[in-house]
Amino acid sequence: MLYDIDDEKEEVEELKEINKAHLRKKAIICGIIILCCLFVMEISIWISYQNKNKTELEQTPKEAITQNKNQKQPKKQQHVQIQKHNLQEIKTKFVPKQNPNAQEQITNIYYSEEKVAYLTFDDGPSKNITPQILDVLKQENVPATFFVLGSRVELNPDLLKREQEEGHYIANHGYSHQYSQIYQSPDTVFEEYIKCENAIRNALGNSEYNTYLFRFPGGSSGGRYADIKAQAKDLLHNYGVNYTNWNCLTGDAEGKTTPEELMGCLQETMQGDGSIIVLMHDASDKSYTLETLPSVIAYLREQGYVFKNFYEIF
Repeated sequence: MLYDIDDEKEEVEELKEINKAHLRKKAIICGIIILCCLFVMEISIWISYQNKNKTELEQTPKEAITQNKNQKQPKKQQHVQIQKHNLQEIKTKFVPKQNPNAQEQITNIYYSEEKVAYLTFDDGPSKNITPQILDVLKQENVPATFFVLGSRVELNPDLLKREQEEGHYIANHGYSHQYSQIYQSPDTVFEEYIKCENAIRNALGNSEYNTYLFRFPGGSSGGRYADIKAQAKDLLHNYGVNYTNWNCLTGDAEGKTTPEELMGCLQETMQGDGSIIVLMHDASDKSYTLETLPSVIAYLREQGYVFKNFYEIF
């Protein structure tokens, strides 16, 4: 039987086409496998990122304080009193003075060996708790700093006036305390600051009042909004606004509800520190903070602490 050359060519061409089809099929399969692998990797990274954020958001201030203490810290410096104002000055619509070195001096508080306690109260003023806290502070002759919310200042302007008249420093905690609203961008952080400043000025009847001091809701670093907070710090600094956190707390916003629990948290978180900035709250649901405050003051006095507020810097 004769072997047809044309038939051979056709068979070769068919084989080539079959091979090409197989190669295309393999390439498609490989491509699908690669895409699946990339998809799985993306999902894994996303899950890991979400878990990390969840851990950061759920991290208690106590844990954050522990991490900060384990980090390399600047050389401890003695806290220097920068400003001193008498009560009469403050009562006559006194305005804090801008201090170009304020941020450095606030930071130095955390590393000072001098026993100074700065009692600070966030999230007020409230009608039921703030007046009674002011009563305790007046009775004990202790100055404090109130990081107020603009939305609550508008509801309780008379309490803000009383805070000022009794020698306490009024500082800024933003307007709404709604994280999703505050931390959309650095600009929205600054907008919250300005809105709170305006509420303070209106309540005090003093258009020249500036707090120069901001406390970021949730703290100035960490969590899912860490990048925005870092940028907001720079933006605030450009306008002469300083910020502070705390290195001691009673845990009144972390589920501690008895005087024993609050005092235990205070004693634990102040260990190893000289000067302390104590975080507490005067929102309407903080009756246990009010109940524990006299014990906090008594304990700190027993430990040799003196009390100051941020008029010492501004």
